[in-house]
Amino acid sequence: MVDVREAYSEAVGTGQYQMETRLLGKYDNVRVCWEDQITQIFLRPYLEELLAEKKKNLERIRILDLGCGTGDGYYQLMTIPTKDPGVYEHRIKLIAPEMLGCYKGIDINGEMVGKAESMLAKEDKVTICEGDFSGELPLEENEDSYDLYFTSYGTFSHLTDNQFVNLLVDIAKHSSKRALVVCDWIGRYSYEWQDLWVPELKADHTMDYVISYVYPKNTRRRKKLQPFPLRMMSRTEAENLIHMANDKTEAEIEIKQFFDRSIFVGRHMDTGDYNPNAQPIRRAVNSLHEANLRTDLTQLVFNYYPKQGFDFLNNFFEKMQMVWNGVVEHTSKLLNSYNAETDQLEMELKPLPNLPEELQKAMNRMTRVVEGAAWLKAGDPRANIIEPQLGYTLRQLEMDMQSGQGVAHGLAAILEIRN
Repeated sequence: MVDVREAYSEAVGTGQYQMETRLLGKYDNVRVCWEDQITQIFLRPYLEELLAEKKKNLERIRILDLGCGTGDGYYQLMTIPTKDPGVYEHRIKLIAPEMLGCYKGIDINGEMVGKAESMLAKEDKVTICEGDFSGELPLEENEDSYDLYFTSYGTFSHLTDNQFVNLLVDIAKHSSKRALVVCDWIGRYSYEWQDLWVPELKADHTMDYVISYVYPKNTRRRKKLQPFPLRMMSRTEAENLIHMANDKTEAEIEIKQFFDRSIFVGRHMDTGDYNPNAQPIRRAVNSLHEANLRTDLTQLVFNYYPKQGFDFLNNFFEKMQMVWNGVVEHTSKLLNSYNAETDQLEMELKPLPNLPEELQKAMNRMTRVVEGAAWLKAGDPRANIIEPQLGYTLRQLEMDMQSGQGVAHGLAAILEIRN
């Protein structure tokens, strides 16, 4: 007979007893609930219009994912909802399975390709291959054009400016009558790397980037991590490069949208590798979205340190900080003033007409959330309803107050090509 201790040891060894959390790691709560969804929200109206045209012509959509990694782009694109559903509605996916003609992912890293092939093995419309696109599309001869050329999470920061221009020209030549291109870089002016800000827009401005955030703090100090160069991009520079590509092709390349992603919650806010004044705000926001876990809201209060000679950036971050902190402090007051015995807010809610519109909207939203959820007795309404809604409210602030200037961890552009 097997010793019961051995049986349990064997069971634990399978890894199935590990409690999954999204407080750390590549797929943390900020990645899932903020970053992926921000890209989906900004891309949705343009992709919706493209799909409507494809349906009209009785065609299906073809997707090329450049720098596909382990295939995350497939799930990101195939889970975009048609709209923000009401409480009684189902989430309907924008790209229905029958509308997908093919998804092809290309990555230079063989291990990533192998992982993607394994993860997407059951998807019969998916092809993953190893390839280098630093200058041209590594496609087969007479390969059909694509409708969406997709990149994510800083893919184009691996290219020099000339390589990006040449690649965009190649995409324009290869694309169909109408196609979308999603460009994604590391933002030049993220607060995460304030020490690397420079006033002049010199060509190919790069940083030595380390993927230190996947390791615990003590491990990071002991490990000798390998840095690699990444191009830091601002909107002005990106626009110039896109215009250069447009001048080199007969197709028309139109800029539809720029957006910043992860202004206060980038990966290196927690490591402080490039800014000693960076605060671990991402860790606190991860906690907001973690089930059954209450967050110390004081950890969300942001303290921005201005850098001399960057008035435009200082003004933006100062305003962003004040609005962000205003929402956090208002939510804290609501929670502190809620009387659990009477199920009533004891604080007086006065109209505040002089506040910025974004702050007023966010405060009103959180007031309604606390009033509507705090009286619930089942479960933990603060941890599981109010705090996640605070997270989404702060995410909405990021989307409302930015204009895609390269002030976040990621800068993305949505382009439309017409031939």
